Amino acid sequence: MIFSGAALAQTPAPTTSASVSDVAALREQVQALTETVKALQQQVKDQQKLLENANIAGNQSPPPEGPSSTASAPVPTPLPGTSPQEAFPTTDSSVVANAPSAPGTPAGNAGGTATGQFPTTDESVVATPPGAVSSTTGTPTIETATSSLTQPITIGGGGKNYMNISFDGMFALAGSSARDLSHIEVGDHDPQQRGFNARNIELAFDGAVDPYFEGFANIVFKLDNDNETQIEVEEAFMQTTNLPFGMQLKGGQFFAAFGRINPTHPHTWDFADDPLVHGRLLGPDGLRGVGAQISWTLPTPWYSQLILASQNGRGSTGFSFRNPGDNGIFFGRETTDRELRGLQDLVWIPRWENSVDLSPTQVVLAGVSGAFGSNETGANARTQIYGADVFYKWKSAHAEGGFPFVKWQSEFMYRRFEAGRGMNESFPVAETFHDWGLYSQVLWGFRKGWVAGIRGDYLHMQDSRFTDDPDRQSRSRISANLTWYPTEFSKLRLQYNHDFLESNFFLSARDVDSVFLQFEFILGAHGAHKF
Repeated sequence: MIFSGAALAQTPAPTTSASVSDVAALREQVQALTETVKALQQQVKDQQKLLENANIAGNQSPPPEGPSSTASAPVPTPLPGTSPQEAFPTTDSSVVANAPSAPGTPAGNAGGTATGQFPTTDESVVATPPGAVSSTTGTPTIETATSSLTQPITIGGGGKNYMNISFDGMFALAGSSARDLSHIEVGDHDPQQRGFNARNIELAFDGAVDPYFEGFANIVFKLDNDNETQIEVEEAFMQTTNLPFGMQLKGGQFFAAFGRINPTHPHTWDFADDPLVHGRLLGPDGLRGVGAQISWTLPTPWYSQLILASQNGRGSTGFSFRNPGDNGIFFGRETTDRELRGLQDLVWIPRWENSVDLSPTQVVLAGVSGAFGSNETGANARTQIYGADVFYKWKSAHAEGGFPFVKWQSEFMYRRFEAGRGMNESFPVAETFHDWGLYSQVLWGFRKGWVAGIRGDYLHMQDSRFTDDPDRQSRSRISANLTWYPTEFSKLRLQYNHDFLESNFFLSARDVDSVFLQFEFILGAHGAHKF
């Protein structure tokens, strides 16, 4: 033992191979790693603050007990041959702009251009989870009620402002036994001639203006029978988003909330053409105009809403009201075409609607509407229109993509039209017309993407012994169609109509058979329409 200890004591100490400069370099690397860990810890804290601000802390799984391993442990260096670890969250644009897309999300480059992933609207694929945080802005995303191929276009405001832009093209190939198809079809967006028709090509915008208002606009292009382009501002309005007590205000150019068909756009209709009663009593373009509207959702156990609107009611979109007619003639009278004299010349449009869920698979909605104002056939001529509507829908508890389903919808309208003696009392007599009509339709979505429908129309127009206006001819119609929706962005529809026009003092009875092949496509993000 003594020998061994002496020998060990005499053994020279090992020499250090590292120089002083190497030691200093190692210290600098350790310090750099320490700074990196601190930076990562700060990013974790920032992400936690963002999650708290987005109010999604409650949706996250509870953190494990004890200190965070991510924040406290040094970042290990991957060994050669091992798979890379999950990327750490970062808002560095140079990193996220080229990061691989998550499965199911559209791929894009740094400029935001899609790189070729196939578009889909499957909610399980493209839906943004509630409270998700943008990887590029670090702010919570805004969920929007849209039926869109793409997410809303963010135009600024850290995700608070957005705008959807869409293009809708609707066309029809028409055949009819009537040469004057434009007199048979009552809607301005219906097929108006034999052959091809392009009566509704729509450019639509909708989005959040700011935290207080949202805006909507629909610009419609039409090609007439001579292929000349017509443009109309169908709707352009703003409405409030967060008034108390269930109140909402709207102002601008908009469709009146009268019944079921009138507030909707033609591309959402279940048939290729307008119901007779709607086109004849409310007008070929529907009842719409510049005005204001207030609505109140009542505090009831079921959905109940009161609506009151006031519009100018002037021109062809105020058909039964301050309408100068064609070339200054309406119902045979030379119209006064006067300026607004007071509140009595505005059109006042009240509506009350209610909806009740009969069961988890059945819902019924019923409403009553009115429209009251002056018309241009006399100095003190007035128009009153009353309406009632009902809607029922059943959807299977095992529905796939909303199919199968059954929908039933009916509307009744009555109009009291005081036809005066025209400008300067030039027409020999004044008449009061009592016109009424209704339609009822049933739609059966029998399998995914396929819908069969049938509709019956009846219109009673009181005879005039003094004018031969074809608009005053009573008539009925039966329609049947089959629609195929390859996706929610395209449709093909085949429809057959049989019209029976009754005789009156000036017009003879006749039957008309018509067939329409309608086709439509939608580009972009189109805002959802009211149920």
